[in-house]
Amino acid sequence: MSEENSMENLQHEVDAYISGFEEGYFPPMELMARLTEELGELSREVQHVYGMKKKKTEEAIRSLEEETGDLLFVLICFANSQGIDLNKALLSVLTKFKERDANRWTKKEEL
Repeated sequence: MSEENSMENLQHEVDAYISGFEEGYFPPMELMARLTEELGELSREVQHVYGMKKKKTEEAIRSLEEETGDLLFVLICFANSQGIDLNKALLSVLTKFKERDANRWTKKEEL
């Protein structure tokens, strides 16, 4: 990830955007509702692309990339509103998974 697209910079960019409005960040429960909504929209696209339930002809098809971006935007809004450093949070979770699941899955053979 380049410096200009680091998680820290993305959080700052979203904060600068949201700070440009008097309303600022939505309250936490509203952001959770928005996260749920965006996850549902992403799930619907995954279901259309990979699942058995295809969209009706009148339903718009959106890209998985666009829906993932929408979800990430709202997640960054939630993190910013709660003072969460997403880079630190993700690194902490990765460490937890690496330790807890070190022998849980079949490792690929090294070449």
